[in-house]
Amino acid sequence: MKKDIQIPKVEGVYLAVVNEFNDVYKTQDWNAYIINDKKVDLDIVLIVTNGYSDKKITSTFRKKLDKLPAKSYAKIELIQEELFALNNQFKVTFFEGNTMFEKTFLFRKNTINLKALQPIPLMKARGVLVK
Repeated sequence: MKKDIQIPKVEGVYLAVVNEFNDVYKTQDWNAYIINDKKVDLDIVLIVTNGYSDKKITSTFRKKLDKLPAKSYAKIELIQEELFALNNQFKVTFFEGNTMFEKTFLFRKNTINLKALQPIPLMKARGVLVK
């Protein structure tokens, strides 16, 4: 039974935390994005995120996207810098055709910082990427 369940490997879907200028508040903000670098649309994308350490856990945040088009990205949430001292996990579930995919993306504590910035696929931005 359990051995018969096939869990396909997630490829071409990434998470990034990007440091970008907020035109409204004139501040540098850190925002989490989901990136679909595939040639197909993703349907019913569910994202459940929280931060945790040995002594702390944040509240759980949930977001649903009906569709994430091929070769596109979407903002998930603003992340406060105080949370970078925690492990930040994003559990992502989506459908590609009739197949369900699931993956947990983890930004380990203190890995989101200005020194770790790199070019982000599909975005004209720099950030911290998890594949």
